[in-house]
Amino acid sequence: MNPITFHAPQAPAEALRQIGGANAAFIAGGTNLVDLMKEGVVRPATLVDINSLPLGAIEATAQGGLLLGATARNADTAYHRLVRTRYPLLSAAILAGASPQIRNMATDGGNLLQRTRCHYFYDTAVACNKRAPGSGCSAIGGLTRQHAILGASEHCIATHPSDMCVALAALDAVVHVRSEQGERKIDFADFHRLPGENPERDNTLQPGELITAIELPPGAQYAAHSAYLKFRDRASYAFALVSVAAALDIGPDGVVRAARVALGSVAHKPWRVPEAEVLLVGKRPDGAMFEACADLLLAGARSQGQNDFKIPMARRAVVRALEQAAAGTIDNMHAPDTKESL
Repeated sequence: MNPITFHAPQAPAEALRQIGGANAAFIAGGTNLVDLMKEGVVRPATLVDINSLPLGAIEATAQGGLLLGATARNADTAYHRLVRTRYPLLSAAILAGASPQIRNMATDGGNLLQRTRCHYFYDTAVACNKRAPGSGCSAIGGLTRQHAILGASEHCIATHPSDMCVALAALDAVVHVRSEQGERKIDFADFHRLPGENPERDNTLQPGELITAIELPPGAQYAAHSAYLKFRDRASYAFALVSVAAALDIGPDGVVRAARVALGSVAHKPWRVPEAEVLLVGKRPDGAMFEACADLLLAGARSQGQNDFKIPMARRAVVRALEQAAAGTIDNMHAPDTKESL
């Protein structure tokens, strides 16, 4: 066993002091980190437990948005009254992921920091640039069914696994972080990275930074016309092959005033192309426009061999998600809302 120093701070400032060092990690729900430690993929020398920090609240902002505390549990977020009424897209995305048991433990901040589920990343016997920079990418030329069709590089073709993050990308979320040097905010579009030459870096966090909250801007205009679709190998407890978060702001005249579309499990980060969304603005929703949006969103998509099916699947998924969003649903999951909200 590897020796681990464990801290359980009671205040954020204390946690930030204790995270110092090159091989330390914050831990909350542990639903991904503990798995990585069991497999020997990561071996932190220090763990800083942040569960006692006051970062679990879900609160409305003065601007009409919502602030999700970093340690708020995924299940609590998905069923929260303000999330279900103002951001049903986010609720649906969270409930499409993992299992009820995992959602009860996993935190909102931790969801952003999930590592890829690439088979080669988890197999410490093979080369992986994300796990061991410079060692090579065993996925290229290997089993690629779940891998990227957009934004990949010669160093890595892994995908980001989160469902929640796809919805957060579509909703223009902002990530609040804190370090001993101060606080800053990161637009969600800039939080995750494409692999480039440094696939070991999943995001733009600096060493020692702690996610404290996720801010959602006002989004009630999308609530009635949003949809999250997830295509996977089985109906539950499976990562997506392709997922789509779609949201439309449709005026009383039936014309689209704003559109948001994000793709998941197709790249190293949730994939958005603002120009594809602009195509829909000022027009009435119809299939031809949805297809044009999908084509632009997937421009440059390239298969890695066994995942060539993901390109037409993603195109059809975008069109279907936009059709469902335009039609509107009761609670974004095609079922009456019968569960009591928090």
